[in-house]
Amino acid sequence: MIVMLTALEVEYAAVRAHLSGITTHHHASGTLFEIGHAGGCEVALALTGMGNTGAATLTERAITEFEPDVVMFVGVAGGLATWLELGDVVVATRVYGYHGGRETAEEFRARPRAWELQHHVEQLARHVARSFSGPRVEFQPIAAGEVVLNSTSAPLARQINRHYDDAVAVEMESAGVANAAHLNMATPTVTVRGISDLVDGKDASDRQGWQPIAAANAAKFAVALAGALSTPRTESRRSKGKAQPVGDTVFNNYGSVGNQVGTNNGTINVSQNQARERLNDLTTVVVRAHQADQLDQDLFTAAMVALDEARNTTGPLDLRRIKALLGGIPAVRPVLDSIVDSL
Repeated sequence: MIVMLTALEVEYAAVRAHLSGITTHHHASGTLFEIGHAGGCEVALALTGMGNTGAATLTERAITEFEPDVVMFVGVAGGLATWLELGDVVVATRVYGYHGGRETAEEFRARPRAWELQHHVEQLARHVARSFSGPRVEFQPIAAGEVVLNSTSAPLARQINRHYDDAVAVEMESAGVANAAHLNMATPTVTVRGISDLVDGKDASDRQGWQPIAAANAAKFAVALAGALSTPRTESRRSKGKAQPVGDTVFNNYGSVGNQVGTNNGTINVSQNQARERLNDLTTVVVRAHQADQLDQDLFTAAMVALDEARNTTGPLDLRRIKALLGGIPAVRPVLDSIVDSL
């Protein structure tokens, strides 16, 4: 499962537009989550309101409730870099909490906090971005504080430029999300922001309707990425680090074991290596279906990532993720079913 959080209603609506089969989930403390499916995975969506405090609170609440694979914050941001264009999507490689510091009579002395994007999340995000059919996607640091910044000549803007000059965008929630997730089993988080204004021109950009455009762009990429990041709901995030059998897995009358030495008195059903080899046939069929416009780009990207992960895992072959993504594609179903049946 993936948790997606937004601060504004326009951001919430942009994500919700991608969800199907939506149900309402009532948290015991009163928070309402909407749960649906997008990009071949289960998504829990909630509105935090503006600011790091509310975002942190709901992040903690969502992690405790759902044990998600990743928490994503999806929305809009103001661009600080002059080379950014309205509508661009920025994936935060680092989130700066820029309000930490000490104010003296002479100057502000920064005491920054920063949270890096986890390596495996960044790698998958870049993989998805390479074939993403949408706006430009940039991977850059961002700054998150408690102020709506509306001028590059303001003292706060100069402070950010002095201490965090690699930050290309500014917003108000991601530091709270990142810190709350860090304190809760180091749950991976990723910020996906559409550039809705370029700080100096915020009011004009808002009047021109760039907020819903930027929010829609961010939501589109976030959903594509979610499909690559999600694992089957039956596998808890907290169980992922547990050791798995290595090598071919054989099945006897009493359960599953790893490579077995000696006599097996049960029945071996399948070699895991043989099943992995058949994934190459499935990959070929998926590529052909995509070329024939039977899979859209987002689904194709998520499927290719899932196939790569299945081929490379050292544990027992688990096709539930692949089946969830591709089970409804007629051109793919026969090959997929034959592999599933053999297991």
